[in-house]
Amino acid sequence: MPNKVDRNSFLKYNKRMIAAIYQKYGSPSVVHIAEVAQPTPKDKEVLVKVKTSSVNRTDCGFRSGKPYIVRLFSGLLRPRQTILGSDFAGEIETVGKDVKTFKAGDKVFGFHPDIFGAHAQYICLPEDASFTNMPNNISYEDAAAICEGAHYAMNYLKEIDFKKQNKILINGATGAIGSASVQLAKYFGAEVTAVSNTKNMELVKSLGADTVIDYQKEDFTKRDHSFDVVLDAVGKSTFFKCKKILNNGGIYFSTELGPWAQNIFLPLYTCIVGDKKMMFPLPKHSKKEIIFFKEIIESGHYKAVIDRRYPLEQIQEAYRYVETGDKTGSVVITVGH
Repeated sequence: MPNKVDRNSFLKYNKRMIAAIYQKYGSPSVVHIAEVAQPTPKDKEVLVKVKTSSVNRTDCGFRSGKPYIVRLFSGLLRPRQTILGSDFAGEIETVGKDVKTFKAGDKVFGFHPDIFGAHAQYICLPEDASFTNMPNNISYEDAAAICEGAHYAMNYLKEIDFKKQNKILINGATGAIGSASVQLAKYFGAEVTAVSNTKNMELVKSLGADTVIDYQKEDFTKRDHSFDVVLDAVGKSTFFKCKKILNNGGIYFSTELGPWAQNIFLPLYTCIVGDKKMMFPLPKHSKKEIIFFKEIIESGHYKAVIDRRYPLEQIQEAYRYVETGDKTGSVVITVGH
Protein backbone atom coordinates (compact mmCIF):
# COMPACT_ATOMS: atom_id res chain seq x y z
CA MET A 1 0.00 0.00 0.00
CA PRO A 2 1.45 3.39 -0.96
CA ASN A 3 2.18 5.92 1.73
CA LYS A 4 0.50 9.33 1.90
CA VAL A 5 3.27 11.15 0.05
CA ASP A 6 3.23 9.10 -3.18
CA ARG A 7 -0.43 8.00 -3.13
CA ASN A 8 -1.58 10.20 -6.03
CA SER A 9 1.28 9.18 -8.32
CA PHE A 10 0.71 5.52 -7.43
CA LEU A 11 -2.98 5.70 -8.33
CA LYS A 12 -2.29 7.54 -11.59
CA TYR A 13 0.43 5.13 -12.69
CA ASN A 14 -1.61 2.03 -11.88
CA LYS A 15 -4.89 3.42 -13.26
CA ARG A 16 -6.60 3.06 -9.93
CA MET A 17 -8.89 5.50 -8.15
CA ILE A 18 -10.58 6.07 -4.82
CA ALA A 19 -14.32 5.50 -4.67
CA ALA A 20 -17.13 5.03 -2.16
CA ILE A 21 -18.50 1.55 -2.84
CA TYR A 22 -21.24 -0.68 -1.48
CA GLN A 23 -21.66 -4.37 -2.23
CA LYS A 24 -24.84 -5.13 -0.31
CA TYR A 25 -27.99 -3.26 0.64
CA GLY A 26 -28.27 -1.74 4.07
CA SER A 27 -27.58 1.23 6.33
CA PRO A 28 -24.91 3.89 5.60
CA SER A 29 -22.35 1.56 7.20
CA VAL A 30 -22.37 -0.66 4.09
CA VAL A 31 -20.60 2.12 2.17
CA HIS A 32 -16.82 2.19 2.45
CA ILE A 33 -13.86 3.83 0.73
CA ALA A 34 -11.76 1.58 -1.50
CA GLU A 35 -9.30 1.59 -4.38
CA VAL A 36 -10.91 0.36 -7.60
CA ALA A 37 -10.02 0.27 -11.27
CA GLN A 38 -10.17 3.64 -13.00
CA PRO A 39 -12.54 3.58 -15.99
CA THR A 40 -11.16 4.02 -19.51
CA PRO A 41 -13.14 6.09 -22.02
CA LYS A 42 -14.28 4.50 -25.26
CA ASP A 43 -14.08 6.28 -28.60
CA LYS A 44 -17.24 8.36 -28.02
CA GLU A 45 -16.75 8.88 -24.29
CA VAL A 46 -15.01 11.36 -22.02
CA LEU A 47 -13.20 10.71 -18.75
CA VAL A 48 -14.16 13.27 -16.10
CA LYS A 49 -12.05 13.91 -13.02
CA VAL A 50 -14.78 14.42 -10.43
CA LYS A 51 -14.36 17.41 -8.15
CA THR A 52 -17.73 17.31 -6.37
CA SER A 53 -20.85 15.19 -6.18
CA SER A 54 -23.83 14.98 -3.81
CA VAL A 55 -25.68 12.53 -1.59
CA ASN A 56 -29.43 12.63 -2.16
CA ARG A 57 -32.60 10.67 -1.51
CA THR A 58 -32.13 8.63 -4.67
CA ASP A 59 -28.69 7.50 -3.52
CA CYS A 60 -30.18 6.57 -0.15
CA GLY A 61 -32.93 4.50 -1.75
CA PHE A 62 -30.59 2.55 -4.00
CA ARG A 63 -28.09 2.02 -1.18
CA SER A 64 -30.74 0.69 1.21
CA GLY A 65 -32.66 -1.23 -1.46
CA LYS A 66 -35.87 0.35 -0.16
CA PRO A 67 -38.53 0.70 -1.31
CA TYR A 68 -38.01 -2.77 -2.75
CA ILE A 69 -39.15 -1.65 -6.18
CA VAL A 70 -35.72 -0.04 -6.71
CA ARG A 71 -34.18 -3.52 -6.75
CA LEU A 72 -35.87 -4.15 -10.09
CA PHE A 73 -33.38 -1.62 -11.46
CA SER A 74 -30.37 -2.12 -9.19
CA GLY A 75 -30.35 -5.88 -8.56
CA LEU A 76 -32.70 -8.13 -6.60
CA LEU A 77 -30.27 -9.59 -4.05
CA ARG A 78 -27.26 -7.28 -4.30
CA PRO A 79 -26.42 -4.11 -6.23
CA ARG A 80 -25.07 -4.53 -9.75
CA GLN A 81 -23.59 -1.02 -9.75
CA THR A 82 -21.43 -0.60 -6.67
CA ILE A 83 -20.62 3.13 -6.95
CA LEU A 84 -23.48 5.57 -6.42
CA GLY A 85 -23.64 9.32 -7.06
CA SER A 86 -25.68 10.90 -9.87
CA ASP A 87 -24.81 14.62 -9.59
CA PHE A 88 -21.27 15.59 -10.55
CA ALA A 89 -19.03 18.50 -11.44
CA GLY A 90 -15.46 18.21 -12.57
CA GLU A 91 -12.88 18.58 -15.31
CA ILE A 92 -12.47 16.47 -18.43
CA GLU A 93 -9.24 14.50 -18.16
CA THR A 94 -9.23 12.80 -21.57
CA VAL A 95 -11.59 12.33 -24.52
CA GLY A 96 -12.13 9.41 -26.87
CA LYS A 97 -10.90 9.80 -30.45
CA ASP A 98 -14.42 10.36 -31.85
CA VAL A 99 -15.53 13.02 -29.34
CA LYS A 100 -16.27 16.32 -31.09
CA THR A 101 -17.89 18.68 -28.55
CA PHE A 102 -15.56 18.44 -25.54
CA LYS A 103 -11.82 18.63 -24.95
CA ALA A 104 -9.43 17.92 -22.10
CA GLY A 105 -9.57 20.69 -19.49
CA ASP A 106 -13.25 21.57 -19.99
CA LYS A 107 -15.13 22.17 -16.75
CA VAL A 108 -18.40 20.21 -16.86
CA PHE A 109 -21.39 19.35 -14.71
CA GLY A 110 -24.36 17.07 -15.07
CA PHE A 111 -26.56 14.22 -13.93
CA HIS A 112 -26.04 10.50 -14.56
CA PRO A 113 -28.74 8.49 -12.73
CA ASP A 114 -28.73 5.48 -15.06
CA ILE A 115 -25.49 3.95 -13.81
CA PHE A 116 -24.49 6.51 -11.15
CA GLY A 117 -20.70 6.42 -10.53
CA ALA A 118 -19.97 9.97 -9.31
CA HIS A 119 -18.89 9.00 -5.79
CA ALA A 120 -15.44 8.35 -7.21
CA GLN A 121 -12.40 10.23 -8.49
CA TYR A 122 -13.25 9.50 -12.14
CA ILE A 123 -16.34 8.76 -14.20
CA CYS A 124 -16.72 7.89 -17.90
CA LEU A 125 -19.61 9.43 -19.84
CA PRO A 126 -20.85 9.15 -23.42
CA GLU A 127 -20.47 12.45 -25.26
CA ASP A 128 -24.27 12.73 -25.60
CA ALA A 129 -25.01 12.01 -21.91
CA SER A 130 -26.77 14.54 -19.64
CA PHE A 131 -23.89 16.93 -18.98
CA THR A 132 -22.48 20.13 -20.42
CA ASN A 133 -19.93 22.87 -19.75
CA MET A 134 -20.29 24.46 -16.33
CA PRO A 135 -21.93 27.87 -15.96
CA ASN A 136 -19.28 30.58 -15.82
CA ASN A 137 -20.56 32.09 -12.57
CA ILE A 138 -20.60 29.17 -10.10
CA SER A 139 -18.20 26.90 -8.23
CA TYR A 140 -17.80 23.12 -8.47
CA GLU A 141 -19.73 22.80 -5.20
CA ASP A 142 -22.65 24.82 -6.53
CA ALA A 143 -22.65 22.87 -9.80
CA ALA A 144 -22.90 19.53 -7.98
CA ALA A 145 -25.86 20.80 -5.95
CA ILE A 146 -28.11 21.60 -8.90
CA CYS A 147 -29.05 18.86 -11.33
CA GLU A 148 -30.72 16.14 -9.23
CA GLY A 149 -33.18 18.47 -7.51
CA ALA A 150 -33.82 20.58 -10.60
CA HIS A 151 -34.29 17.49 -12.77
CA TYR A 152 -36.98 15.98 -10.55
CA ALA A 153 -38.66 19.36 -10.13
CA MET A 154 -38.83 19.74 -13.92
CA ASN A 155 -40.31 16.25 -14.17
CA TYR A 156 -43.49 17.62 -12.56
CA LEU A 157 -43.47 21.23 -13.66
CA LYS A 158 -43.27 20.33 -17.36
CA GLU A 159 -46.75 18.80 -17.03
CA ILE A 160 -48.27 22.15 -16.02
CA ASP A 161 -49.80 24.74 -18.35
CA PHE A 162 -48.78 27.81 -16.35
CA LYS A 163 -51.03 30.08 -18.41
CA LYS A 164 -54.06 28.20 -17.08
CA GLN A 165 -52.68 26.70 -13.84
CA ASN A 166 -50.85 29.60 -12.31
CA LYS A 167 -51.34 29.09 -8.57
CA ILE A 168 -49.06 26.41 -7.15
CA LEU A 169 -48.40 25.22 -3.60
CA ILE A 170 -45.08 23.47 -2.96
CA ASN A 171 -44.84 21.34 0.18
CA GLY A 172 -41.30 20.69 1.37
CA ALA A 173 -39.92 23.82 -0.26
CA THR A 174 -36.52 23.60 1.43
CA GLY A 175 -35.28 20.24 0.13
CA ALA A 176 -33.33 19.79 -3.10
CA ILE A 177 -36.47 19.18 -5.17
CA GLY A 178 -38.58 21.70 -3.26
CA SER A 179 -36.10 24.58 -3.46
CA ALA A 180 -35.64 23.86 -7.17
CA SER A 181 -39.41 23.76 -7.68
CA VAL A 182 -39.89 27.18 -6.09
CA GLN A 183 -37.28 28.78 -8.35
CA LEU A 184 -38.40 27.04 -11.53
CA ALA A 185 -42.10 27.69 -10.93
CA LYS A 186 -41.35 31.40 -10.45
CA TYR A 187 -39.25 31.38 -13.62
CA PHE A 188 -42.27 29.98 -15.51
CA GLY A 189 -44.46 32.74 -14.10
CA ALA A 190 -46.38 30.99 -11.32
CA GLU A 191 -47.74 32.44 -8.11
CA VAL A 192 -45.94 30.29 -5.56
CA THR A 193 -47.05 29.37 -2.05
CA ALA A 194 -44.29 27.46 -0.28
CA VAL A 195 -44.52 25.29 2.83
CA SER A 196 -41.42 25.45 5.04
CA ASN A 197 -40.23 25.05 8.59
CA THR A 198 -39.75 28.14 10.77
CA LYS A 199 -35.98 28.47 10.38
CA ASN A 200 -36.06 28.47 6.58
CA MET A 201 -38.89 30.89 5.87
CA GLU A 202 -36.58 33.73 4.86
CA LEU A 203 -34.56 31.41 2.64
CA VAL A 204 -37.69 30.30 0.78
CA LYS A 205 -38.76 33.93 0.31
CA SER A 206 -35.33 34.67 -1.14
CA LEU A 207 -35.90 31.90 -3.70
CA GLY A 208 -38.97 33.75 -4.95
CA ALA A 209 -41.95 32.36 -3.03
CA ASP A 210 -44.85 34.82 -2.90
CA THR A 211 -46.31 33.33 0.28
CA VAL A 212 -44.66 31.06 2.86
CA ILE A 213 -46.57 28.79 5.26
CA ASP A 214 -44.84 27.58 8.42
CA TYR A 215 -45.89 23.93 8.76
CA GLN A 216 -44.75 23.96 12.38
CA LYS A 217 -47.55 26.43 13.12
CA GLU A 218 -50.18 25.67 10.51
CA ASP A 219 -51.60 22.72 8.54
CA PHE A 220 -51.59 23.91 4.93
CA THR A 221 -54.32 21.45 3.95
CA LYS A 222 -56.78 23.32 6.20
CA ARG A 223 -56.32 26.70 4.52
CA ASP A 224 -59.26 28.47 2.91
CA HIS A 225 -57.16 29.21 -0.16
CA SER A 226 -57.20 26.87 -3.15
CA PHE A 227 -54.58 26.11 -5.78
CA ASP A 228 -54.32 24.89 -9.34
CA VAL A 229 -51.40 22.64 -8.45
CA VAL A 230 -50.09 21.04 -5.26
CA LEU A 231 -46.57 19.63 -5.54
CA ASP A 232 -45.59 17.56 -2.51
CA ALA A 233 -41.81 17.61 -2.83
CA VAL A 234 -41.29 15.51 0.31
CA GLY A 235 -44.13 13.02 -0.11
CA LYS A 236 -45.51 13.61 3.38
CA SER A 237 -49.06 14.41 2.38
CA THR A 238 -51.56 12.61 0.12
CA PHE A 239 -53.89 13.35 -2.76
CA PHE A 240 -56.94 12.86 -0.51
CA LYS A 241 -55.67 15.32 2.11
CA CYS A 242 -54.86 17.93 -0.53
CA LYS A 243 -57.91 17.37 -2.71
CA LYS A 244 -59.98 19.94 -0.83
CA ILE A 245 -57.47 22.75 -1.52
CA LEU A 246 -57.30 21.98 -5.25
CA ASN A 247 -59.35 24.00 -7.72
CA ASN A 248 -61.54 22.16 -10.21
CA GLY A 249 -59.21 20.70 -12.81
CA GLY A 250 -56.33 20.93 -10.34
CA ILE A 251 -53.35 18.55 -10.22
CA TYR A 252 -51.61 16.88 -7.29
CA PHE A 253 -48.01 15.64 -7.65
CA SER A 254 -45.91 13.71 -5.14
CA THR A 255 -42.25 12.74 -5.20
CA GLU A 256 -42.94 9.54 -3.23
CA LEU A 257 -45.02 6.40 -3.78
CA GLY A 258 -47.36 7.29 -0.90
CA PRO A 259 -49.14 4.94 1.55
CA TRP A 260 -49.44 1.43 0.09
CA ALA A 261 -47.84 2.79 -3.12
CA GLN A 262 -51.14 4.48 -3.93
CA ASN A 263 -49.53 7.16 -6.10
CA ILE A 264 -48.79 4.57 -8.78
CA PHE A 265 -52.49 3.75 -9.16
CA LEU A 266 -54.20 7.05 -8.37
CA PRO A 267 -53.44 8.66 -11.76
CA LEU A 268 -55.63 6.04 -13.46
CA TYR A 269 -58.36 6.34 -10.79
CA THR A 270 -58.47 10.15 -10.96
CA CYS A 271 -58.66 10.08 -14.76
CA ILE A 272 -61.99 8.30 -14.38
CA VAL A 273 -63.37 9.74 -11.14
CA GLY A 274 -63.74 13.47 -10.44
CA ASP A 275 -62.10 16.49 -11.99
CA LYS A 276 -59.05 16.74 -9.71
CA LYS A 277 -56.09 14.74 -10.90
CA MET A 278 -53.17 12.91 -9.40
CA MET A 279 -50.17 12.69 -11.75
CA PHE A 280 -47.02 10.63 -11.24
CA PRO A 281 -44.87 11.17 -14.35
CA LEU A 282 -41.79 9.04 -14.87
CA PRO A 283 -38.56 11.07 -14.99
CA LYS A 284 -36.47 11.24 -18.13
CA HIS A 285 -33.21 13.18 -18.18
CA SER A 286 -31.48 14.74 -21.18
CA LYS A 287 -28.56 16.93 -22.20
CA LYS A 288 -31.07 19.58 -23.33
CA GLU A 289 -32.36 19.82 -19.76
CA ILE A 290 -28.86 20.35 -18.32
CA ILE A 291 -28.18 23.05 -20.91
CA PHE A 292 -31.39 24.78 -19.81
CA PHE A 293 -30.22 24.69 -16.19
CA LYS A 294 -26.93 26.24 -17.25
CA GLU A 295 -28.73 29.06 -19.07
CA ILE A 296 -30.98 30.04 -16.17
CA ILE A 297 -28.06 29.92 -13.74
CA GLU A 298 -26.00 32.23 -15.93
CA SER A 299 -28.96 34.60 -16.33
CA GLY A 300 -29.38 34.82 -12.54
CA HIS A 301 -32.72 33.02 -12.34
CA TYR A 302 -31.52 29.97 -10.42
CA LYS A 303 -29.06 29.32 -7.61
CA ALA A 304 -27.82 26.30 -5.72
CA VAL A 305 -28.93 25.73 -2.13
CA ILE A 306 -26.32 23.83 -0.10
CA ASP A 307 -26.84 22.59 3.43
CA ARG A 308 -23.64 20.72 4.30
CA ARG A 309 -20.38 19.65 2.71
CA TYR A 310 -18.49 16.44 3.43
CA PRO A 311 -15.26 14.97 2.04
CA LEU A 312 -15.69 11.63 0.28
CA GLU A 313 -14.08 9.89 3.25
CA GLN A 314 -17.02 10.99 5.43
CA ILE A 315 -19.74 9.81 3.09
CA GLN A 316 -21.33 7.60 5.74
CA GLU A 317 -21.98 10.71 7.84
CA ALA A 318 -23.45 12.43 4.75
CA TYR A 319 -25.87 9.55 4.25
CA ARG A 320 -26.91 9.61 7.88
CA TYR A 321 -27.63 13.32 7.72
CA VAL A 322 -29.64 13.07 4.50
CA GLU A 323 -31.73 10.29 6.04
CA THR A 324 -32.75 12.51 8.97
CA GLY A 325 -35.05 14.30 6.50
CA ASP A 326 -33.89 17.66 7.87
CA LYS A 327 -31.56 18.79 5.11
CA THR A 328 -32.02 22.12 3.37
CA GLY A 329 -31.23 21.95 -0.33
CA SER A 330 -28.34 19.64 -1.19
CA VAL A 331 -25.57 17.82 0.64
CA VAL A 332 -22.34 18.11 -1.34
CA ILE A 333 -19.47 15.61 -1.41
CA THR A 334 -15.96 16.87 -2.16
CA VAL A 335 -14.14 14.21 -4.16
CA GLY A 336 -11.03 15.91 -5.58
CA HIS A 337 -9.16 19.20 -5.45
